[in-house]
Amino acid sequence: MLKMDSHIHSEYSPDSNSKIDDILKTAQRRNIDVIAISDHNTVDGTSEVLRKTRNTDILAIPSIEISSSLGHILGFGCEEKIPRDLSPQDTIDRIHDLGGLAIVPHPYCFYRHGLLHKTDYTDLKIDAIETKNARFIVGYCNSKAKKLSKLENLPGLGASDAHYWKFVGDCYSLVDCEKDIDSILKAISKGKVEAHGNGTSNILLSKYLFDKNVLKKFD
Repeated sequence: MLKMDSHIHSEYSPDSNSKIDDILKTAQRRNIDVIAISDHNTVDGTSEVLRKTRNTDILAIPSIEISSSLGHILGFGCEEKIPRDLSPQDTIDRIHDLGGLAIVPHPYCFYRHGLLHKTDYTDLKIDAIETKNARFIVGYCNSKAKKLSKLENLPGLGASDAHYWKFVGDCYSLVDCEKDIDSILKAISKGKVEAHGNGTSNILLSKYLFDKNVLKKFD
C-alpha cells in the first residue's frame, strides 16, 4: 500500500507560503510515498515538484485545484492549466480530456467553495471525493462526504489540504497499486483506496493563520 497526500498547496497558491522543499522534507519525514501539489488555478507548483522529485523516493502526481463556477475541483493527473470559472461539467470534461481524474475536495464545505454545497452529485461525472479533508473545524462535511461515498460506491480519499508545510500528511490515502502515475489513477478510479488520518489541530491552524495574517503585517 502506498501512502499518498493528494491535496497540498505551495507558494504558487495565493493563500500559501509553503516552499516545495519544505513540503518534500515533511513528506519524507512522515513516510509519504506519493504527493500532489494541487495549487489554485496553476500548475507552476506541479512543474517544480515533478522536477525536484525526479530520481527520489517520493512520487509526485501532477494536479491542479480549479475554481469552477460552482466550486472547486481537483484535476488529479493534469499537467496543464485548465481555465477557471467554467461550469462544473465543462471543467470535469477538460480534466478527462487531459487524462486526469475529477476529484471533489472538501465537497460540502460552503465557506471553502465546496462543489456539492451548490450542485447535485448526480448531475456530474466525478471520479472521487475527499471523505477525510484535514482542514475541517468540525467533522460534519467529512461525515456527509463519507456517506455519499458509501451510498454511490464513489472512491473516497484522505488529504491534508495543507496550506502550511507542517500540516502535510495530517490526512492521507492508502492506495493499493504499483508506484507509478498510471497505476495510481487506475487504482483510485477502481476504488482501491482508503482514507486515513486526523484533522489538523485547530489550535495549530489558528496559530498559523494568526501568524500569517496578523503578525506578518508588523514585520
